[in-house]
Amino acid sequence: MNSSVRPDRQWHRPLGNESDFIDLKKAWRAVWARKWMILLLTLVITALTAFALTRMTPLYKGVTTVVIETGSDPLIDFQPNQGNRAAQANEYLETQIGLMQSRGVAEMVVRDLNLTEHPDFDPRQQPEPLIDVSGMLQAVRGFFGGETDSRSGPLTDADVLDLTTQALMDRTSVWLEGKSHLARISVEMADPVLAARAANAIAENYVERQLEAKIDSSQEAAGWMRTRLEELRASLEESEERLQAYLDAEGLVDLDGVATISANELSLTGDRMIDAQRQRAEAESQYRQVQAMRNQGWERMASVPAVLSNPLVQQFKAEQAHARAKVEELSRRYGEKHPAMHSAQSDLAAASASLRHQVEQVVAGIERNYQLAVANENALRSSFDANKERIQNISRKEFGYRDLQREVDTNRALYETFMTRLRETTATSDLDANNARIVDRAIPAVEPSAPNKKLFLVVAVVLSLALGIALAIALDMFNTTIRSADEAESKLNLPVLGIVPLVPKKLQKHVAHLFQQDEERRFCEAIRTIRTNIMLNDLGASRQLIVITSSAPGEGKSTVAANMAFAMGQLQKVLLIDADMRRATLAKNFNFAPGTPGLADLMAGSAHLHECIQKVGNVDMLSAGSVPGNPLELLASSRFAKLLESVKGHYDRVIIDSPPSLAVSDATLLATLADSVIYVVKSESTSVRQAHKGIAHLSQGGASIMGVVLNQVDVKKARKHDEYSGYYDHYGYSEQTA
Repeated sequence: MNSSVRPDRQWHRPLGNESDFIDLKKAWRAVWARKWMILLLTLVITALTAFALTRMTPLYKGVTTVVIETGSDPLIDFQPNQGNRAAQANEYLETQIGLMQSRGVAEMVVRDLNLTEHPDFDPRQQPEPLIDVSGMLQAVRGFFGGETDSRSGPLTDADVLDLTTQALMDRTSVWLEGKSHLARISVEMADPVLAARAANAIAENYVERQLEAKIDSSQEAAGWMRTRLEELRASLEESEERLQAYLDAEGLVDLDGVATISANELSLTGDRMIDAQRQRAEAESQYRQVQAMRNQGWERMASVPAVLSNPLVQQFKAEQAHARAKVEELSRRYGEKHPAMHSAQSDLAAASASLRHQVEQVVAGIERNYQLAVANENALRSSFDANKERIQNISRKEFGYRDLQREVDTNRALYETFMTRLRETTATSDLDANNARIVDRAIPAVEPSAPNKKLFLVVAVVLSLALGIALAIALDMFNTTIRSADEAESKLNLPVLGIVPLVPKKLQKHVAHLFQQDEERRFCEAIRTIRTNIMLNDLGASRQLIVITSSAPGEGKSTVAANMAFAMGQLQKVLLIDADMRRATLAKNFNFAPGTPGLADLMAGSAHLHECIQKVGNVDMLSAGSVPGNPLELLASSRFAKLLESVKGHYDRVIIDSPPSLAVSDATLLATLADSVIYVVKSESTSVRQAHKGIAHLSQGGASIMGVVLNQVDVKKARKHDEYSGYYDHYGYSEQTA
């Protein structure tokens, strides 16, 4: 079976994975092919939208502008604001917007304007809906065990008030104007005057509620501060009494002065004790030197530095040395008994006695000084320890005093702060502390705000166009019919032998004669192309007996068979056999006389071959003849096979018009007897699934399928989408020359 694909079709296919390729041209073709459907859908939706807009009640908006101030601080804000003031301001504004939309404000407006009796709000005056959707939903919820509306029977005044308030809240919207502090209050109603009144009433009630809240808050704050002030006064007095009791119990009069004097005395005593320690150390050193020389005589003690440094000792020691020097001089001059010698020795003894006496006094003074230094050091150490203990005792008392004093200072500061705030609050309690005021009051609107008919119509047109385009593309995506030669080749894996254009309606009644009469140039050229491809296929092997079939009736297989027979008849001797005995068309198309014998009569033996064959132009035709009750049995008989073998010896080409392959099994039987099969596919009608199934039936019987003929192609539409552009025009077969 020849399954080659024509090389002139290869360039139309995108490279790579086709699922990743977005063919915009193909999408445009799908849209353009269904342009009238899209236009009709757009017109219908636009007309319905316009009709619905005429039925809608116009709504009017009443808008009131309120300015919200955020500069005032709370009455009991003791500490400066350290946070992000911008963020706090935004939160405050959002809170005020919520208060404007609160149920309390809406309920006050409903009562002030008596909206419970207005026809637009009173549910008792509303007309019954054509379809009670809410009731149906309630029934469904009850069936599945869900919560249902417990209200049944006539509505009470409370129910009406609740429903009216909710309706007003649904029609109210509040927003901030940009980044300013201006709040817009909008109410949308069918009555422009009532809408303006409702917007103004919401603003007034909000301002009034804010003022009342401020006054109540100020009064509550003042009362709370008075109560708290009494508690703080009692706490202050109690802390002062505890402080005075502590001072009395500890005997403290001037804690700071006492603590300071004691600290100075301790410092001076410490300095004096250091001096006393140094003096005691010096006296002890001298004392120990003297004690070390006491047993060695007074002369050795006189050599001690502490004794020798005494001026009198030095003086007496000098007198002694002078007297000794005089004795030694006289002893060299006189004898020991010389009166001058006696006088000198007496002076020496007197000087030594004086020196000894002075040394003993100095040593006694050193001992006394040491004893005094030790006593002085001990006395100063005792005084220092006493002062230190006194300082520590005062410090301990000071800690308790400071603690009580801090408590007194804290209570006094808090008491004075509350006293100041209470005076400020009392002084400004009658001041208008409102932070919101109405800037612009709402006036009745002249033009309705909704519905915006122009916008709705534009949106309807755009959406309907988009819907139509999406629907067209979806239909094209889900369209499984074969529409082009590329699809036929790629999806059926068979070559396309030719593309037969759709003929005008005025020629469709005698479409079987078009090639014979040469009326439609494009059609005739398509048949010649098929003839050429068939003859090229004969180069390898002769295909004398050709069966032409299709998937289902109405795809034009009989037309292709008749015109192809005339085309072949120009070059060869051709026999056209109408084997579709269930829906025979050959005798009707060529106006054979009633009762003309045909294939059925020939197989039944009631007529001879030369009686059944009719000459039309250059083609011999064998019609179906009388419709039999068992056409498949006739075609399966040996008599039919012998007939084919007989006519093959007399004709160069035998073309058999077969029944559709999916309708009956006649085509499968005929395909087994033929040399090749031509499968006719109707453009944009035959689905890929049908063609696959029909070709599979033929292939299972061992048929050799030569190729596919794409029939009834709307060339005019295809040329607009560049399909087959120039397929005929470049060769002089344009629509103008046809």
